[in-house]
Amino acid sequence: MNIVLMGCPGAGKGTQSVKLVKAFELAHISTGDVLRAEIASGSELGNKLGLIVNQGNLVPDEMMVEMLEKIVKDTDKGIIFDGFPRTVPQAKALDAMMQRLGRSITHVIMIDLPQEEVINRICSRRQCKKCGAILSVDLKNPPEKCPSCGGELYTRPDDTCKRAAHRLEVYRQSTLPVKEYYQAGGKYVEVNGNQTPEKVFEDISKILQK
Repeated sequence: MNIVLMGCPGAGKGTQSVKLVKAFELAHISTGDVLRAEIASGSELGNKLGLIVNQGNLVPDEMMVEMLEKIVKDTDKGIIFDGFPRTVPQAKALDAMMQRLGRSITHVIMIDLPQEEVINRICSRRQCKKCGAILSVDLKNPPEKCPSCGGELYTRPDDTCKRAAHRLEVYRQSTLPVKEYYQAGGKYVEVNGNQTPEKVFEDISKILQK
């Protein structure tokens, strides 16, 4: 199976991907991780991507497809695409890429979440500078140290409350039309994301096991 896992920022795509990878022996391709790795490399491409991401905007399609195709070629496992596609042109490019590689998208799952909860989840994110863990904190009394390794916690540029509102608007304008694209192909299913992570995982698993 090859899955497109959709959902607005903060919907829990990363959390569910980790669970699904273990349960179904899948490869997880997170565009966020791919982009951060390229940006951290300090390459010319990484510097350009950093400017785009820090402004809360979407990366050009051709850049994303090129990076993703290299990764897909290197695995024979089923794949979870987390954070891609975000536009209809990207969805079409992904279908074309998978076809070139003798594969196809089998499931498209949307984790649906109310706007208020989206912004709250993004604003409460902190990442550890030492171990890289991403945590959800109490905004009224946020910790300064990672509970796992004691590393310093920080707010990523795209996780501020102001940036969260902008990201949500970009998502509305560019990503929701992808829903209609996949609905037309008969592969689209929604799950309620405003539940415990365990219940969301249970709902997604039932879909994949049909």
